[in-house]
Amino acid sequence: MNKSPQITYRLSIPEPENHLLEVELAIANWQNDTLDLKLPVWTPGSYLVREYAKNVQEFTALDDSGELLKWQKISKNHWQIKCQNQSPNFTIRYRVFGNELTVRTNHIDSTHAFLTGAAVFMEVATQEALQPYTIEVVNLRENWQVATALPKVPNSSHTFYAKDFDTLVDSPLEIGLQERYEFEVLDKKHRLIVWGRHNADMQRVVKDTAAIVAVESEMFGGLPYDRYDFILHAGNGYGGLEHKDCTVLFYNRLGFRKEESYLQFMNLVAHEFFHTWNVKRIRPKALEKFDYDQENYTGSLWFSEGTTSYYDQLFPLRAKLYDAKHYLKLVSKSITRLQTTFGRNVQSLYDSSFDTWIKLYRPDANTHNSQISYYLKGEMVSMLLDLLIRHKTNNLRSLDRVMQVMWERFGKTEIGFEEAELHQVIESVAGLDLSSFWKDYLYGTRELDYNYYLEPFGLELHHSRQDFPFIGMTLKAKSAIAEIEKVEVGSPAQKAGISAGDLLLAIDEIRVTAENFHERLRDFAAQEAITVTIFHQDLLKTVKVTLQEPINNHFELVQIANASPNQELNLQMWLNA
Repeated sequence: MNKSPQITYRLSIPEPENHLLEVELAIANWQNDTLDLKLPVWTPGSYLVREYAKNVQEFTALDDSGELLKWQKISKNHWQIKCQNQSPNFTIRYRVFGNELTVRTNHIDSTHAFLTGAAVFMEVATQEALQPYTIEVVNLRENWQVATALPKVPNSSHTFYAKDFDTLVDSPLEIGLQERYEFEVLDKKHRLIVWGRHNADMQRVVKDTAAIVAVESEMFGGLPYDRYDFILHAGNGYGGLEHKDCTVLFYNRLGFRKEESYLQFMNLVAHEFFHTWNVKRIRPKALEKFDYDQENYTGSLWFSEGTTSYYDQLFPLRAKLYDAKHYLKLVSKSITRLQTTFGRNVQSLYDSSFDTWIKLYRPDANTHNSQISYYLKGEMVSMLLDLLIRHKTNNLRSLDRVMQVMWERFGKTEIGFEEAELHQVIESVAGLDLSSFWKDYLYGTRELDYNYYLEPFGLELHHSRQDFPFIGMTLKAKSAIAEIEKVEVGSPAQKAGISAGDLLLAIDEIRVTAENFHERLRDFAAQEAITVTIFHQDLLKTVKVTLQEPINNHFELVQIANASPNQELNLQMWLNA
């Protein structure tokens, strides 16, 4: 009887200053004439082909006597090794360059190595569906520690076990200097692993994170794991990437002291942790089994990400980290962002979900005019669905119930849901035929009728106009010169031939900067013609622009005067006031 192959990865970082990871893949009991290795081109949760293979170098294959084996590259991420008439035991070595600090890439320096599974580990193609992997971290520097959600192999210092390749990809490693904080929720152990200098009050962070874990677990009746890690990178950026038993967070190292910024961090924590259920276990059919070689298309990311964005503002409210006033302020900001994005009139929410692979993570000068984020509009559509369900069922049901049904039907068994099945669950909870809702708000670009859904809760949406005429372009500073960042379609600026990337020099022969641009516009009135001087493709150019009426640029949820007792009750039921 043939033995199953034994696969062991050994990782070392002898010189972290050169940003290189040394990878050794030891394979024993291999019986086939060829060995196929594939490195993923993307990582689940970040829907863009990132071409991780571009960072692989110095690939070699050796038999157990140290002799080189023949190999060839079959495609950009596929290596094939000739094993015919060779020993069943051999070793593959390669190095991986990592100097990009994000939640989805590798970053190695003198203080740590953050390793994303998809960017490090090659899948060994075997006939077994669930091939286990062993991971050893060797030759650690003094005071460096290893944090990962992978279970540790008993009686070992830094050896871990992954039951299959999906688990390996889904379990990043944080290796290096780190702070560790432990806490328990529902008798489950949690760790907060922090890399980087910061100004956070970690006692408060731990307390508030535990509160969020507790309120989110209430929705689903418990926690679906044995242990969970929050890996926090304190640096100069923002982001998060969910994993099944951990999450990676990236936040501004000095962004924890100001209250509003701190609460934004807790929204990020709430968002990524909610993915423990929504998308890691309750996931679209297209993501039930990952194809790491290419895009995995689904039109349901509005639910996986947008609904998660809706709840990432609700859960801190439920955990009493802030009050209803702050919550409504956050929703108002989200509405303002959506309503000031012209692309809402062009791209549907479904198309935004489906085309994420080529659009969302690749913004360009026309993005504002042609796209919307399924995070942002998905958040708003989820809110309207929640309000609709609550109103039509007299607060007996809500979007919470939708999540619970999805968990029971799909999440617990990790069976992917079809789009029609998601719609059916929402309609059954609401007790309504939502065909027109899907047509208008999911597949179409009809404006969201906020006030229709808000009125039963004693709220209405107010808007205000900017206090300067509309020209239709935004600026950013570039070496003390104002660069035009985007130009709105159909705007006075676009009609005059101004393009993103042009440099703005003057208005009516007076110099303009990014800082005083709006103040300068206040000197003019709608319908007034002004001269705008720019560099267009390095050519000096002056154009005439006719300004238009100011546009709405601020939206705010306000309580209706003299709200009825029923409206007040509905609002209290929604916001747990």
